[in-house]
Amino acid sequence: MEYSHGDTDLIKQPIGYWSWAAYKAVVSRTRAALSGIGITQPQWWALAQVARADTVKTRDEVCRLLRGYLDTGSETMESEIDTIIARGWITEDAGGRLGITVEGSAFYKKAAALQDELWEERHAGVSDEEYLTTLKVLQRFIHNTGGEAWHH
Repeated sequence: MEYSHGDTDLIKQPIGYWSWAAYKAVVSRTRAALSGIGITQPQWWALAQVARADTVKTRDEVCRLLRGYLDTGSETMESEIDTIIARGWITEDAGGRLGITVEGSAFYKKAAALQDELWEERHAGVSDEEYLTTLKVLQRFIHNTGGEAWHH
C-alpha cells in the first residue's frame, strides 16, 4: 500500500478530511454492493435487526435503534421498514412486532454473505490490533470534540 504522504507529513494531515474520505469510500462501496442485490443499507439494517433478534422487536424499537445511523432519521427508517414488509421479507403484527419470513430469511442470508465479503475486503491487510486501535482513536476524537456516537 502506498500512502498519500510520508510519516512526517502524514502526522500533520487533518483527521476531519481523512475520516470523511474513509466514510465516503466505505459507505459508497457498501451501498453500491447492497444495491446490486436489491436492498438499501437502511433496509439491510432493519432486516438484520429482525433476523438476528433473540427476542421479537417492535417497529418502534428497531426505528429507535437505527434512526441515528448515518443521520438516517425516523421517517426514513419507517419508510424502509414499510418497504421490506411490502417485499415480504418481514411481517408486522397489530402490536407492531416484526417477524422474519421464509423469503426474508433466505434474502438475509444472501445479504449477510455479501456483508461478510465486504468486511473481508475492507479489512484486507489490517490486523485486529490495528482495527481496534483505529476505533479507539476515532472514539477518542469524538469524545474530545464533544460528539456522541454509539453503535449496537
